[in-house]
Amino acid sequence: APILYVVPCDGFEDAVAINNEVAQGLSSSIFTSNPEYMFRWVNAGGADSGICNVNIPTNGAEIGGAFGGEKETGGGRESGSDAWKQYCRRATCTINYSKELPLAQGIDFS
Repeated sequence: APILYVVPCDGFEDAVAINNEVAQGLSSSIFTSNPEYMFRWVNAGGADSGICNVNIPTNGAEIGGAFGGEKETGGGRESGSDAWKQYCRRATCTINYSKELPLAQGIDFS
């Protein structure tokens, strides 16, 4: 079953620090309506993850995007269209501006 961890924090910087404290870095998400936080989350000083999401869950990935994770979940990004970018720190960023919570690839559990 899906698991949701809710961790209290003292602001955006604390949330980023808590996210980046873990040894894994495959995928992470932030839920906010603040554009400043959205772009700070997906930039190099934000989430230390291979996939950085905004207002969507951490499941699923775009096949052509940067994938492979960071830290202990890092396996490199030597597949698909990102093969030449293996020496860059890059993240796939998805921002959902709606008030809906879409699932990856249009999955519907209803």
